[in-house]
Amino acid sequence: MQLRPSQIPAEVMQVVNGLTGGGFEAWVVGGCVRDLLLERSPSDWDVTTNATPEQIQALFENTFYTNEFGTVGVVNDGAVDETLKVVEVTPYRLEGKYTDARRPDSVIFSQKIEDDLKRRDFTINALAYSPDKGQLLDLYDGIKDISTGLLRAVGEPRARFEEDALRILRAVRIAAQLGFAIEGATLAAMAECAGQLEKISKERVRDEFVRIVNSSNPKEALVLSHKIGILKYVLPELEQGIGIDQNQAHKYDVFEHNLRALQHAADKGWPFDVRLAALLHDIGKPKARRWSDEKKDWTFHGHEVVGAKMTKKILESLKFSRETIDKISNLVRWHMFFSDPEKVTLSAVRRIIVNVGKDNIGQLIELRICDRIGTGRPKEQPFRLRKYQAMIDEALRDPISVGMLKIDGRVLIEKLGEKPGPRIGWTLHALLEEVLDDPTKNTAEYMETRAGELLKLSDTELETLGASGKESKEVAEEAEIKDIHKKHFVD
Repeated sequence: MQLRPSQIPAEVMQVVNGLTGGGFEAWVVGGCVRDLLLERSPSDWDVTTNATPEQIQALFENTFYTNEFGTVGVVNDGAVDETLKVVEVTPYRLEGKYTDARRPDSVIFSQKIEDDLKRRDFTINALAYSPDKGQLLDLYDGIKDISTGLLRAVGEPRARFEEDALRILRAVRIAAQLGFAIEGATLAAMAECAGQLEKISKERVRDEFVRIVNSSNPKEALVLSHKIGILKYVLPELEQGIGIDQNQAHKYDVFEHNLRALQHAADKGWPFDVRLAALLHDIGKPKARRWSDEKKDWTFHGHEVVGAKMTKKILESLKFSRETIDKISNLVRWHMFFSDPEKVTLSAVRRIIVNVGKDNIGQLIELRICDRIGTGRPKEQPFRLRKYQAMIDEALRDPISVGMLKIDGRVLIEKLGEKPGPRIGWTLHALLEEVLDDPTKNTAEYMETRAGELLKLSDTELETLGASGKESKEVAEEAEIKDIHKKHFVD
């Protein structure tokens, strides 16, 4: 395996040339070298040098230096590619002890590239390339490990994982991304040091978990995480599904069902939100499982409600953004939407769209497909899915929010004489309830006439109508959907 200077982007070469022009060494190093050898597009670019942080900054116009480990960010203002807007440049360094299993207690800058490479995590990341010399430096047989598809720690594996426990999770992630096996001694050390992950911040764990979910082999990675005892430090709720048998519609226990649903999303190349929702969609089943003497089988009524609450807590613990937390928990909450398009009404479809959001309804369908495949009976039933989509497309033309009504608060105030206040919202929501059931009522004439009737009601009556109308319809529709679920064994 060889590299050529022409494989290095101009923005990185500009940094390399700036360093060498200033009389210093410059090596492209780490994962970007590995990715180039694998003919993959690097997600970031790192350069190492014998220059100090102050000397690095003196060579470039736009830099920032915000950490105690010597890394200087060189900013390429003209870069179009996001991965090239900042090139990180770090001095060769030796590291002291890692007493917290997260970061070195001290860093000593070195003048030798060999010192820098021996502190790296895995052999395939301990590669350095000098474009000006045309030299590929491989002190730990990283190229051999790349050619055989093997992930192996640099030096003594346990020492590497005791230095930084996140490397354990990173090993699982890299193996999943590249389809590599993990060398025996390295894997054994990962299991021995698993407990050290408890010391790692949730944010760092989350970032590796996201990369695992986005990999091409997330199922295999999470199974391995369970086997070596680290999954409990990432997503312990997932392990609660192990050995939880399901009903006759399912071939696998809850744990494997969730993993297979995730893997199908990965196989389809679907986005992160669908993958994460697929992994968590049945997370509530162990808590909701009940034996039915009538069916002589297990039932899981309400598992989607339990699962949504659990999902919210899980994602909050992992420090996900509020936007992600709300979206994923909502997809989990409504993943048990209608299963029989011949019986479900457009009103129910409109309510599903309201519940998950117009922009998310397509991902809800994808989640449902993952759920189906995860049962072990891989039939996506194209006709049924086409029918669902047709109903959704039809429903999307109808009002599904107050903002789509042929009336607004201004009309209530200016034409009907209502004062600004909560009665405006109550009235509009009461009108929306009627339109969800019958979209033909959404005309300016009917809306204005009906609004005039509603505004004659007392505050209590109007508020109750706006709230109870929605509640009663949801109860009736959930009962209808539950009957359908029972018929088709899709609890």
